[in-house]
Amino acid sequence: MKKASEMTVEELGAYIDQSVLKPDFTEAEIRQYIQEGIDYHCATVCVNPSSLDIAAEMTKDTDTKICVVCDFPFGTSTTASKVLQAETYCQREDIYELDIVANFGWIRSGKYDEVTKELRVIVEACHAHGTAVKVIFETDTLNEEQIRQACECAIAANADFVKTSTGFITGYEGKGATNEVIQIMMDQCKGRIKIKGSGGIRTREHFLELIDMGIDRMGIGFKSTPVVLGLDK
Repeated sequence: MKKASEMTVEELGAYIDQSVLKPDFTEAEIRQYIQEGIDYHCATVCVNPSSLDIAAEMTKDTDTKICVVCDFPFGTSTTASKVLQAETYCQREDIYELDIVANFGWIRSGKYDEVTKELRVIVEACHAHGTAVKVIFETDTLNEEQIRQACECAIAANADFVKTSTGFITGYEGKGATNEVIQIMMDQCKGRIKIKGSGGIRTREHFLELIDMGIDRMGIGFKSTPVVLGLDK
């Protein structure tokens, strides 16, 4: 496998979901950062549901696809509401991936069967429209055993990715996608599901390290994308 330091900007961009998720963004800012995600050859632009029409307009005929967040950032809606949200977005037929926030209070409570059951119906709704699903655990709120069990829930639910963080957690130290947490997820998943790191990936060194570890995707904040790609000179 090619070392990350030897990859082109386009190859590195394929690891990135450019995060365009701040709730206070103006439409002009949303358009600016979606365009930057396209220009940086990012795999997707990750947007809030209210930005889907803009994202569809701007990514049309480009190699950058649309990722939408669902029940973001808390994951505390009812299962029925989560499924309805997911179906509403995916039935557009232009959503490449959907990032659903797991009920991490349930994970912390050890309610793993309930977590799996909820995720399974959401995944089924998305897969019916050809949309892949990433499951966000908010790992800063979890201990190692809870992270490992959450991975098993997502695998059992037939999700496509496990993901660390929303980037919007409060009341906890926001470590995000540390090498240690990513390694725990990799050791537990053993290639059965893809892994996305998000939160705290702000340096080129960290970004390249995670690629060399074997990560599949990373959520990068709009300010950090040019930094991790080495384009901020």
